Amino acid sequence: MSTTEPDALLGPADIRELAAALGVRPTKQRGQNFVIDANTVRRIVRTAEVRPDDVVVEVGPGLGSLTLALLEAADRVVAVEIDDTLAAALPATITARMPERATRFSLVHSDAMDVRELPGPPPTALVANLPYNVAVPVLLHMLDRFPTIERTLVMVQAEVADRLAARPGNKVYGVPSVKANWYAEVKRAGAIGRNVFWPAPNVDSGLVSLVRRDPPATTASKREVFAVVDAAFAQRRKTLRAALAGWAGSPAAAEAALVAAGVSPQARGESLTVEEFARIAEARA
Repeated sequence: MSTTEPDALLGPADIRELAAALGVRPTKQRGQNFVIDANTVRRIVRTAEVRPDDVVVEVGPGLGSLTLALLEAADRVVAVEIDDTLAAALPATITARMPERATRFSLVHSDAMDVRELPGPPPTALVANLPYNVAVPVLLHMLDRFPTIERTLVMVQAEVADRLAARPGNKVYGVPSVKANWYAEVKRAGAIGRNVFWPAPNVDSGLVSLVRRDPPATTASKREVFAVVDAAFAQRRKTLRAALAGWAGSPAAAEAALVAAGVSPQARGESLTVEEFARIAEARA
C-alpha cells in the first residue's frame, strides 16, 4: 500500500492545466467526461474494494484521475487507452505525481474491444469510468476475455447502470442485464453527480458492481445461449413462441424448445433469468 500525499491526485485545476498543455478537448464522439474530484475517485476505489494485492485493469483512463487513486490502493494498474494524445501523456503524469508507484503502472494503447492480452500478471479487478456509447460491449468483452477478473466496478450513464443491474420483470431488463448476469452477480453501487465531471454531462451517472460467478450449468455454449437472448429481446413485445421462431426455425420448433425447457411459450423475454435462457438453448442443441 502506498503512502502518497493527498495532492498526488488530480484536482479540477490540475485536470484543466493538463488538458490545456496537451491541447485536449473532451470529445462527445468518444464520450469523454473527465473526473475532476479527488474525493469521487477515492470513493470509487473504496467501493470497488481494491486490495493491496490486486492487479487492476482500467479502461479509458483519460488524464489519469482514477488511475492515480487506483495506484494508491492496488499492487499494479494496467490502463487501456485508445486516444493517442492521452495514451502518450499518461505515463509522464504517473511518474510526475506518483514516482514511487510508476513501475507498478502499465499502459496499453488500444481500443479496449481489440485487447486480447494484457502485460504482467493476470488482472483480478476491473475499475473504469466507461464512455456511455461503448460501456456495455467493452464491459462484456473484458469479462469474457479475462476470466481472472473477480470484481468489477464501472461508472456508467445512470440509464445503463439501471439496465445492467435490472432483474427479470423490470421494464429496463434486457440483453445487457442477462449477458452481464452470465458472468457475474450485478448490482447498483451508488450514484455519481454531474458536477464531478469536466465537462459536466447532461445525464447522471451510476456505479455498477459485478462480482464474478460461475456461469449457469448447461451443455449449451455461451454463444448458443446469447443467441437465444438476442432473439428474445429483438422483438421483446412478442411472446417467446413468436420471438424465437426465427431462431428455432418455426413457431412450433420454438414452442417445443420452450416446453422442453420448462418455460411457457406465452412468456416474454423480460421475465426470464439467464438460467432459463440457458435451458432453452440446451433444449434445442
